[in-house]
Amino acid sequence: MNESVLREFERRAPSGLPLLPAFLAVAGLAVWGFVRAVAALGAGASPWRVGTLIAAILLFAADLVAALGLFTVGPNEARVLQLFGHYTGTAKQPGLRWANPFYTKNRVSLRVRNFETGKMKVNDRRGNPIEVACVVVWRVVDTAEAVFMVDDYSNYVHVQSEAALRNMVTGYPYDVHEQDEVSLVSHTAEISDRLKLEIQERLQRAGVEVIESRISHLAYAPEIAGAMLQRQQASAVVAARQKIVEGAVGMVENALEMLSQRQVIRLDEERKAAMVSNLLVVLCSDRHTQPVVNTGSLYS
Repeated sequence: MNESVLREFERRAPSGLPLLPAFLAVAGLAVWGFVRAVAALGAGASPWRVGTLIAAILLFAADLVAALGLFTVGPNEARVLQLFGHYTGTAKQPGLRWANPFYTKNRVSLRVRNFETGKMKVNDRRGNPIEVACVVVWRVVDTAEAVFMVDDYSNYVHVQSEAALRNMVTGYPYDVHEQDEVSLVSHTAEISDRLKLEIQERLQRAGVEVIESRISHLAYAPEIAGAMLQRQQASAVVAARQKIVEGAVGMVENALEMLSQRQVIRLDEERKAAMVSNLLVVLCSDRHTQPVVNTGSLYS
């Protein structure tokens, strides 16, 4: 089967609503003729009566075979039509439809679906083992490719999504350690876009469109979770201390500048250094400081 045959094309199957009463009427006529022929044979056999009986049976059989061509198409659903292994089109119009009774009619859902992969243990770019899972929202857009290019397109989507997630995670670190670095934790939007592109590339030949993909679970593996938590806590403490020191230096600078402008007191460089040291200790300490009241001279 060449590539052009695998591309979906819509086949407009005629409506089955007008045909259904016709099939019922023909079936009733065939049954009526059969009963009349059997009753006539009771009075004596003749070639005409036997021919009428055979015609009624053949008419009923033909009507039954033709009626087997009726099928239904639901909303957001399609039927892939095949004739003895040859793809003949896809019926997408909802309602009761009729096609050649010898067609096989495979049902394919066009509805939006989603699933969540299982939690996988993967090493990030730095080699740290992490647990990760993702949610993938997808739908079938080419029924011919979905049916003929892969054996089971639903299972294919699941397997390839997990493979894409595993491959994507190995290219990024779990957390940021350098400036302007993209990580799994800090750049969720960019990571989601990258994951969507990765999955879509793998599912392109299966007639599937990836609508959305995002990481639903992300954590360090249990064997290193404790150590990484301590590291994160230490990083947070260092960052907080840095902010405190920056604020304290600014407050000390403002205090010295205000004392100098208002000429409240004149301090030499040594006393300024002592005052700065005391203020920084008070402002940067994580415990309450105990004040010492000097009742004598400042220089005593």
